[in-house]
Amino acid sequence: MSEHGAIEYATADGNDYAEHQRTYELFTGLTKWGTVALAVLMVLMWTFLL
Repeated sequence: MSEHGAIEYATADGNDYAEHQRTYELFTGLTKWGTVALAVLMVLMWTFLL
């Protein structure tokens, strides 16, 4: 059989944890306000279309 050598595990250099944190906060903020906006839309539809 052929020689495969040692297994090498790659690690990412220069992880930008501050950017990860900002992206996560943006995602959770948009999810929260999107849910609130959808709830308001549903209440308005129930009020005016029923």
